[in-house]
Amino acid sequence: MNQTDIYRKMLSGVMAAFAADTLALGVHWVYDVSRIKERYGRLDHLIAPEIAPFHKNRQKGDFTHYGDQMLVLLASLCHCNGFDGDDFAARWQALFDHYKGYLDGATQKTLAGFQAGRSPSEAGSDSTDLGGAARMAPLALFYAHNADSFMDCAQHQTAMTHNHPLVLDTARFFAQAALETAKGTGPATAIRSAAEHLPSGSPIASLVDKGLASAEKETTQAISSFGQACDTTEALPGTIHLIARYQQDLETALIENIMAGGDSSARGILCGFILGIHNGLDAIPQNWLEEMTAFDKIKTLTGGM
Repeated sequence: MNQTDIYRKMLSGVMAAFAADTLALGVHWVYDVSRIKERYGRLDHLIAPEIAPFHKNRQKGDFTHYGDQMLVLLASLCHCNGFDGDDFAARWQALFDHYKGYLDGATQKTLAGFQAGRSPSEAGSDSTDLGGAARMAPLALFYAHNADSFMDCAQHQTAMTHNHPLVLDTARFFAQAALETAKGTGPATAIRSAAEHLPSGSPIASLVDKGLASAEKETTQAISSFGQACDTTEALPGTIHLIARYQQDLETALIENIMAGGDSSARGILCGFILGIHNGLDAIPQNWLEEMTAFDKIKTLTGGM
């Protein structure tokens, strides 16, 4: 497969990751799934965050704070033609200067670290939230042909805000899974293959196994059993469940993800990334892209679609 074909696959994954975040915005961190269903029925379109308590000042088509950071990473990559930790750190801090969105605990601790004079490699929190790893998707556009660099950069971008071994290994794991998927390997098989590259004794292996084993279960039930929260121990198996259950159906995967409640953004970004690579750009509903506030900016940064 030539470089252009690989780039198109990775671009599809990145666009699906952004789409997943903006779709999740309206119900992000709403844990009561009955409330989501009663208010919206089956939520298959973008909405403003009417019931999402932490995103009141966001509008339909905007990103959560996860998507905003992912866009900053993409802009930094395009400006530097690759990952530059100092440039990313500067742009990331500028994003949160008078930010009108939510500041989670990892962000607050990292900002405090920078204010104390720490470097990008030292400022990060010890958060175990999956969102720190999820942000890595745009790296695929620059490192799809260099596995070691892709995984190293995924780890470095994660460590800047989430400097915890569990989250760092998760970022490397998904970089490996993305590369396997881009080769044409089915998503569930790519996940299994990536798990074989995990360090011996890594707790991620058992979390991946739990997610894969749940593929036949109904999604809301499966994610409820793992936990709907941000922590990687809960969110990672839920993400793997989505990838394994809906390998050929990106749209359904992302809808079922948000209907399951909780931290649907982090789960959705990584699920969208892998399934977008596998299923292509046409698998993303066009209205999700067209109604995305940053769609034109992303198109400009990535050279169009």
